[in-house]
Amino acid sequence: MSQDLTIIVLAAGGGTRMKSKTMKVLHPIAGRSMIGHVLHAAVTLEPTRIVAVVGNQREQVAPHIEALVPGVVLAVQEAQDGTGHAVRMAWEALPAEARTGTVIVAYGDTPLLQGESLRAFADFHRSSADAMSILTGVVGNPTGYGRILRDADGGVQAIVEQKDTSDEQAAIREINSGILAFDADFLDAALPRIGNENANGEYYLTDTVHLAREDGRTVGAFELDDVMQTEGANDRAQLAALAAEMNQRILDAWMRAGVTIVDPTSTWIDVDVKLAADVTLLPGVQLLGATVVAEDAVIGPDSTLKDVEVGAGARVVRTHGELAVIGAGANVGPFSYLRPGTELGAGGKIGAFVETKNAQIGDGAKVPHLSYVGDATIGEGANIGAGTIFANYDGVEKHRTVIGAHAKTASNNTFVAPVTVGDGASTGAGSVIRRDVPPGSLAVTSGPQRHFDEWAQRKRAGTAQAKAAADAARRAPADPE
Repeated sequence: MSQDLTIIVLAAGGGTRMKSKTMKVLHPIAGRSMIGHVLHAAVTLEPTRIVAVVGNQREQVAPHIEALVPGVVLAVQEAQDGTGHAVRMAWEALPAEARTGTVIVAYGDTPLLQGESLRAFADFHRSSADAMSILTGVVGNPTGYGRILRDADGGVQAIVEQKDTSDEQAAIREINSGILAFDADFLDAALPRIGNENANGEYYLTDTVHLAREDGRTVGAFELDDVMQTEGANDRAQLAALAAEMNQRILDAWMRAGVTIVDPTSTWIDVDVKLAADVTLLPGVQLLGATVVAEDAVIGPDSTLKDVEVGAGARVVRTHGELAVIGAGANVGPFSYLRPGTELGAGGKIGAFVETKNAQIGDGAKVPHLSYVGDATIGEGANIGAGTIFANYDGVEKHRTVIGAHAKTASNNTFVAPVTVGDGASTGAGSVIRRDVPPGSLAVTSGPQRHFDEWAQRKRAGTAQAKAAADAARRAPADPE
């Protein structure tokens, strides 16, 4: 927005009803903190400045805000003496020459708030001659909210709190969201005049409505159709309700963009996830963080991916993955665990009950089942046998294993890193590979098989095992020798 705009975000309250060691506005919804959502909406307006008011647990909140909005102005409200007092702290944190233009006051616990709604509200206020404007909404049940009283011209005459309403006023369904816009000159003059002569001894920002009317100024109201955007969360139940609402909105948007979501009731998607058209999400899927899924990929059922990149046409079944890359046409799962640093090439496979970590698995390479692959490079087209362990840790340091292109390793192998198996090499079943294997070679470390005759009858006498062995011996044909 081209005109001078200040956005003040209030985030100083204690949030005691959360009953949490984490500050209320830092509780996450859809991959961002509540205040992160509000700041994201504010930043889309490209305001001249953002001021965040912190207080309780500011050692948690302030660094978080600064990381999200470099250059933010932080104001400290030492005692939580009401919204009027909080805005005064924000105003005094600005130099006099910055107290100009339009000022919007928002709250750090309204995660559904959208930038386009704030923009429309700012435009509404700027186009009017009003000293201040109120973002309002019409709700089915206004109980607990301040009611908007309008005059004959449609301007706001007053805000009446629930406890002060008459029967007629209580029937009004237009409510105050608490989000306000001001002309800076009016706000500058009004803040020192807000008193605390009320039951709670607090300074209420809504008293500015009375002050504007007292000064002969008008107060506007901008009715937001989607009033749910202004809902806050004061406890865990409200937090969960807002999370469910946001998730449903995210799912609706992706389905309308061409993503198939088989069961929206069991699917959760964070706000920063990116999905291509014709992605299919089966029941029980969670896509978190900055996960990206390319076209025609199928995720699920019962899979959680966080900060994972999935290539076109890949298939991921009953898998947990984090900070991993899955190539185009690759197959993962079921019951696979992809830890950070896993990179699976195009057409590759990480199969059932396989755990990978810091492993680069080449195009077409396969780790089909029951294996641990840590700190490894597996070349193109290689195949890792079932039950294989990459022993990467010597008790002090981690070491790396390299498996060459098109190598074929047998079942129940252990690779004791650091070790390299050359291109096209093979290993025998049950081998423990401690030395490098040259390209094209077969490495075998297990000894020759030996038999101890009638061991069961001698060492397990009286057991079902010994009886079965003795019966089998009697049935065996006699040795012609």
